[in-house]
Amino acid sequence: MAKYVDGFVLVVPKGKEADYEEMAKMGRDSWMKHGALQFFECRGEDLKQQEMGGQKSRAFKEMTGANEDENVWFSFIVFESKDHRDEVNKKVMEEMSESFKDKADFEMPTDMTKMAYGGFEVAVES
Repeated sequence: MAKYVDGFVLVVPKGKEADYEEMAKMGRDSWMKHGALQFFECRGEDLKQQEMGGQKSRAFKEMTGANEDENVWFSFIVFESKDHRDEVNKKVMEEMSESFKDKADFEMPTDMTKMAYGGFEVAVES
């Protein structure tokens, strides 16, 4: 069965990891409640540049512009299809809008200017 993945690369300042994890758990609960198949939030651990086939890769810290006081997270959510993703995301966004309506003082624990997002059709899986 074909699947679809929303992928995110985020930069979280050191010291705000707990705030980000709290927000991520709320997101996980919402996405899973509304039908996502899987939800992952992954904290960067080994983000050094690598050599592969005689060429050097680009490191995630370099790609995002993260500094030494920030860590890179790679996150993804798995859906049945793009249409399923659109249906689930619509419900999640409605729920989040309602949840944050009374939280005018809420501050994102990530640097949104360093975030990347994309939707991906799964081409190979095991």
